[in-house]
Amino acid sequence: MAAFEVIDDEGVRFVKVTLNDETVHAESGALCYFYGDIEIEAKVPSIGRVVRNLLAEQSVVRPSYSGTGTLYLESSAGGFQVFEMDGNAWILEPGVYWASEEDVTLKFFRERVMTSLLTGEGVVLLRTKVSGKGKIVLKTNGPVEVVELKDQRLATDGNYVLARTEGIAYRSKRSARTFIGSVLNSEYRLRVYEGTGRILLSSYPYWRQLLSTGKMPKRA
Repeated sequence: MAAFEVIDDEGVRFVKVTLNDETVHAESGALCYFYGDIEIEAKVPSIGRVVRNLLAEQSVVRPSYSGTGTLYLESSAGGFQVFEMDGNAWILEPGVYWASEEDVTLKFFRERVMTSLLTGEGVVLLRTKVSGKGKIVLKTNGPVEVVELKDQRLATDGNYVLARTEGIAYRSKRSARTFIGSVLNSEYRLRVYEGTGRILLSSYPYWRQLLSTGKMPKRA
């Protein structure tokens, strides 16, 4: 299996990938440099896939890197989370996917139309859905917490959730019972996640990420 290592150096983090006659996929533009016998392949997508990727705010092309050698991906003032897929399907937020092993399958998941409208994200809201077995790397703003839900609910005032297992439903709701109450508490709508499964949550950034952006990563 390909080896993914998150390296912290000079205040930034980056991912080192070691290949031994293996293949990995990475986000478009993620490559920094590599050495060894590695071939890059970028397949031409269909028109339908181009449209779906654009709607999902994802890269149209995600190149593959095959062979034996060492691959270094671009650095970030934020962080990266490596975890092992166990066969469960995960739904990722836009901009979270960074790299994965060959056996991890990337598809699309469509949220409910009403959820899309209430969150202000248009009529069609697509997410990247990953499934299969193997390692995957997610790009984060800060440390990641794994939250286990058992027929429970988690609500956030902002886009702090990076990914969720398929058994977790997502919707938007008023923060208070009444419209006036929701307006008065300055937190009009909440993002609500319900069901049984796991959630990857990043509720605060690394300090260098905060300095580089000048604000907390919060989107109502």
